[in-house]
Amino acid sequence: MDERRFRIEVPGSGSVGAVATGGGEPDAAYVFAHGAGAGMDHVFMQRVAAGLADRRIATLRFQFPYSEAGRHRVDAPAVAQATVRAVVGQANQLWPLTPLFAGGKSFGGRMASQAQALEPLAGVLGLVFLGFPLHPAGKPSLDRAPHLFDIGVPMLFVQGTRDALAEAPQHAALLQRLGAAATRADIDGADHSFSVLRRSGRTDAQALDEALDWILVWTQAVTCAARDTAA
Repeated sequence: MDERRFRIEVPGSGSVGAVATGGGEPDAAYVFAHGAGAGMDHVFMQRVAAGLADRRIATLRFQFPYSEAGRHRVDAPAVAQATVRAVVGQANQLWPLTPLFAGGKSFGGRMASQAQALEPLAGVLGLVFLGFPLHPAGKPSLDRAPHLFDIGVPMLFVQGTRDALAEAPQHAALLQRLGAAATRADIDGADHSFSVLRRSGRTDAQALDEALDWILVWTQAVTCAARDTAA
């Protein structure tokens, strides 16, 4: 598997580390932001990047400034959003002719969505969320959802059915209101980390494969629709 490490300058925040995964000529590329509690080299991030590379989707994963500096407290939204925007700019340089998507795991996906809602991310055809944190655990609400109605591109919500940060009634209500703009990919029995219970008869690897297959099929559909619109 081809991996390239380099640094990306974030205006006002110095530079952050990044890893591009996937060689050759990918069918799509994905700017993949990490969650609040783990950086770009967490095993989950590595497994997603490797699995998507096997599906001909390149990834550009990166550190937010707080994780680059070894801090535990996440960056202010403006800093995180600026980081996503800088990395999207790098992705456009790496893969100028490749359909581009953005998003990430939990906090990272939320920051990408906020950035897109404020100002469209250059060249991004859609957003892919792996465990969108709709609300804090044990406090179901839609308080984190209003900006999603300003996204302007298709969205894929890949969500475990046991995800405590997106309980079923709230998540279903959100997706219904978003309508055709959003696609819901339920991973049966998976939690926020896409782990499944042993008694489910499935493994974590199988649950993750299901999630990645959803991403493959959805990005292909969005790419085809964009090309049809442009024709």
